[in-house]
Amino acid sequence: MQGIREAVVAGRFYPAEPAVLRKMLGGFLRGASTSEAAASPGAALGMMVPHAGYCYSGGIAGAVFGSAPIPERVILLGPNHTGKGRPWSVYASGSWRTPLGDVKVDEELASAILQGCPGTAADEAAHRFEHSLEVELPFLQVLSPETEIVPICIGAGSQEQLIAFGENLAKVVKASPRRILMVVSSDMTHYEPAEVAAEKDRLALAHVLALDAAGLYQTVRGRRITMCGILPMTVMLAAARCLGAAKGVLVRYGNSGQAQNDGAPVVGYAGVVIR
Repeated sequence: MQGIREAVVAGRFYPAEPAVLRKMLGGFLRGASTSEAAASPGAALGMMVPHAGYCYSGGIAGAVFGSAPIPERVILLGPNHTGKGRPWSVYASGSWRTPLGDVKVDEELASAILQGCPGTAADEAAHRFEHSLEVELPFLQVLSPETEIVPICIGAGSQEQLIAFGENLAKVVKASPRRILMVVSSDMTHYEPAEVAAEKDRLALAHVLALDAAGLYQTVRGRRITMCGILPMTVMLAAARCLGAAKGVLVRYGNSGQAQNDGAPVVGYAGVVIR
């Protein structure tokens, strides 16, 4: 698997003009200094960031990414909105392109994940038109231009399977001689009144902040919370717990109505950092 994964949502989810994009990102990242997470700086083990259009969720994503140093290795875990490809698809080589340039895939780390996490497969199809990981890349490019990535698209899995995936992923991360950041791309409740979305998201986020993978999975499924990144977040929470993390910090919460301001049903967005 070689070559370049071209940007597919530049000009829609975020600006396609490099200068405009950099200026927008700079504004989002300046807001990071006011977050609770920024008040206690230090290396992050994991993050959860939203992936909507920047006009809706870019400020929350910027607050999270700007709250901790970005290392040179990042594992990106996202949902599969398109239904294409393998259930646990690893983009194992090549690079991803945005208007700011190319981000190299860490082939060595990708190989270690494929070998150490049964059920994963090298597959480009799940990533070809998936937006959830692409929209996070410009933040990484501005903050840490040398960062390399391993994108993983997760489209299926039971609670037990996902937790086992996370436990195996933790072993890969622990064995690496270099620091690795795990980033989950997820929005929260979709198309509910703001107060309903906030209450549902509060229930889910309580488990996220407690690093309770099983509780998150069960609550989201049982309460029919439309958190699109529930599968990758279950994986990351299990991994973080195995790696010794104790809790998460909610950096910022908001919803799409704060940008639209028209009273329509909203999508919830949350930013979390785990140290």
